[in-house]
Amino acid sequence: MASKSVFFVLVTVLLAYYIYKPLPDNVEEKFKVMLLDATFRTLGHAGYLAELLGVTHYMDVMMLLTKVEHTEPISDENVTVTDTSFSNVPVRLYVPKRQSEGPRRAVIYIHGGGWCLGSAAMKPYDLLSRKTAHQLSAVVVSINYRLAPKFHFPTQFDDVYAVVRFFLQKSILDKYSVDPNRIAVSGDSAGGNLAAAITQTLFHDPEVKVKLRIQALIYPVLQTLDLYTPSYRENGNMPLLSRTLMVRFWSEYFTTDQKLFKAMLSNRYIPSQEAHLFKFVNWSTLLPNSLKNNHVYHKPEYGDSSFVKKYPGILDIKSSPLLQEDENLKGLPLTYVLTCMYDVLRDDGFMYASRLRQAGVQVVHHHYDSTFHGILLLNTLPFDFAIAHHISDKYLMWLDSNL
Repeated sequence: MASKSVFFVLVTVLLAYYIYKPLPDNVEEKFKVMLLDATFRTLGHAGYLAELLGVTHYMDVMMLLTKVEHTEPISDENVTVTDTSFSNVPVRLYVPKRQSEGPRRAVIYIHGGGWCLGSAAMKPYDLLSRKTAHQLSAVVVSINYRLAPKFHFPTQFDDVYAVVRFFLQKSILDKYSVDPNRIAVSGDSAGGNLAAAITQTLFHDPEVKVKLRIQALIYPVLQTLDLYTPSYRENGNMPLLSRTLMVRFWSEYFTTDQKLFKAMLSNRYIPSQEAHLFKFVNWSTLLPNSLKNNHVYHKPEYGDSSFVKKYPGILDIKSSPLLQEDENLKGLPLTYVLTCMYDVLRDDGFMYASRLRQAGVQVVHHHYDSTFHGILLLNTLPFDFAIAHHISDKYLMWLDSNL
């Protein structure tokens, strides 16, 4: 009996030690955050072990989250939901049932997941799209682009761009009674990356006559050049998106070659010949003083040119929208940027907002001081956070007022 009690106490202590994670004082619902983080870390450990043993790829294990969260396209009293395809790319379409007095608005949504994970059919995305369609009386097109590591850049961009171009055709807009002057593209994380890249490309595409009214970038990832900004340094071990995982996502976007992952992890993979690009991500000139936190900006450490030669997508503006020339940012549509304090990608959003404003683009920036990356998706049980609903409600209210 005593041995069982000792064993129970030992297991309890070890479990508590595993779950416990030091968190900033202002993070809400700390114990729930710790449970969430422990769950995510466990899946990550399983992925590393499976890959080490040659059982399956790391991302295949991480995809279990996507599969567990899968929902069927079930219509409800407010919205008709169907799975279909636009330009041979799968999309989940949400059409409001409520009668509209005139043409509807539309939101093209691009899910996150580091270009490797995620799906429009996941419960959190499905819920957000339903709310968007119902509250805004808008048609929502949620895109299921192909994922890495099976497909690498620019496949993800090409899939999304194909859907956007297809949807913006007059015949398609007429079919769904959409006002061509009231269309937004929105996305979170890697989806925010794709949304920013799509917006830039579309603006300069002479073949597309319909232009976007809004781009909404939710904690977007926007650049490959400096993976050691203050937010990467400070938040490298924060919940859901560690620095190591974000670097893994970046490398998998281009190749399964682990050499690139290791080079990106060391932040030394950009050759000196490309030194001129660092001005676009120089956080010492683009971040507010409150975020510099006594960090000292150092000139970049250059790396082997072979990586950029082999994977030119690393420096492509379609993968790193922050590398776009200032002149080409002028005229972009009204931009909504959402960032979180405890997120490795925080500074990407701040830097892009700064550069867009300098280019004369109207930017609305909502920054949340008490939360972390991925919070918008934490809107369903068992990890249902009050702040997730607050953030999504505020985002939808803004979209409703401006679209």
